[in-house]
Amino acid sequence: MKKYNKILVTGGAGYVGAVLVPKLLDAGYEVKVLDLYIYGDNILQSCRENPRLEEIKGDIRDTDLLRSSLEACDAVIHLACISNDPSAELNAELTKSINQDAFIPLLDACKSSGVNRFIFASSSSVYGISENPNVTEDHPRIPVSEYNKTKAFCEDQLEKFYSDDFSIVTIRPATVCGYSPRLRLDLTVNILTNHAYHNGEITVFGGEQYRPNLHIDDMTDLYLQLLEEADSKVSGQIFNAGYQNQKVMDIAQIVKNTIEDMDPKRAPIKIKRTQTDDIRSYRISTEKIQQKLNFKPKRNIQNAVIDLCKAFERNEFPDPFESSMYYNVKRMKEINFV
Repeated sequence: MKKYNKILVTGGAGYVGAVLVPKLLDAGYEVKVLDLYIYGDNILQSCRENPRLEEIKGDIRDTDLLRSSLEACDAVIHLACISNDPSAELNAELTKSINQDAFIPLLDACKSSGVNRFIFASSSSVYGISENPNVTEDHPRIPVSEYNKTKAFCEDQLEKFYSDDFSIVTIRPATVCGYSPRLRLDLTVNILTNHAYHNGEITVFGGEQYRPNLHIDDMTDLYLQLLEEADSKVSGQIFNAGYQNQKVMDIAQIVKNTIEDMDPKRAPIKIKRTQTDDIRSYRISTEKIQQKLNFKPKRNIQNAVIDLCKAFERNEFPDPFESSMYYNVKRMKEINFV
């Protein structure tokens, strides 16, 4: 028996939401999606006929709309944000208004609406730079960008709202990779796969930086699990969520090998290295989430690469270098959402 019935997913038409929402519906939940749909109105087309889905086009900064969207909801998965460092740097004020200033009104609205569980998608990038090979949840946060500063701020606010009837859990995901109907081609594994598949060449910026990675299907499965877990296991908790900690150069090699194995005619895929000013480097520990929730990812980087290549073969994502629909920064500039 499900603990909750109706779920509000903020940002539900985004990269992760587009995979998560169909899974929630398949699991029998009623789902409301609150999203601006700036990457297209057809993101959730595959499940639009489901009577348990309600799509609400709007802004989480609209408090009245937010409160009406929360009506009858008993759980919230908060994904909506200006996502990733380059997008956040476009306009620091916009990023602060969406990622940070809208957060406390959201929590207030959740509590007054009778929401029982709140799942917050933070980011493992709040750790910033660390040489520690095993960054646990109690590692000092050293946010180095507008994006992860706003995530750290929100984490700090949650302590003030936690109560026996308002169960809060924070997830710090690794960099998510793999196929989604709202594809992003500005994430490490996805970028490298796109270039390797279409150009036969990968350019690695730096290469020695470590990045934790997590397949999008494992990420979305975890959100479903978090809806089912007892309060005693998750309330007030912060969990790292990741799988493979890899140097960017090693990710490039995995991408190269996977595509060449799939289609030997594409070999040899070249890897070039160039300098970068991206100083972020960190490796996260997932020991806590494995021990407390028995969460063990089932897919890896190779699976993500294979799924993306199959979508490219289907020509599901035309114009993969020029279309703004796959790139947060490009799309935000195009629609003047800056």
